[in-house]
Amino acid sequence: QVQLVESGGGLVQAGGSLRLSCAASGRTFSPYAMGWFRQAPGKEREFVAAFSWNGDNTVYADSVKGRFTISRDNNRNMIYLQMNSLKPEDTAVYYCAAKAVAGTWNAGSWGQGMQVTVSS
Repeated sequence: QVQLVESGGGLVQAGGSLRLSCAASGRTFSPYAMGWFRQAPGKEREFVAAFSWNGDNTVYADSVKGRFTISRDNNRNMIYLQMNSLKPEDTAVYYCAAKAVAGTWNAGSWGQGMQVTVSS
């Protein structure tokens, strides 16, 4: 199992930027897809961005495409989410997640979540 700890959330004005970080530990030698999800108040958790297990492919939700960038540092077992041009609708609790190659996100590992608030 992989343990995940997020950092970097906070309050920012609309149009601003934040970078979220996620530190992975535990069975990081196993192949995992890594990604970010978010959950806004009163809404279901939604996918934001992810790497494939080998890091060759990235996928983004349409709502963040062109504004958010997911990246990784394999040497440090870290993944990041650079968020630019933030909008009030990006306000949510953001979660880092990891899933095994043949597994599902729900069955994978999740961080504790951190609040991102974008003020208008």
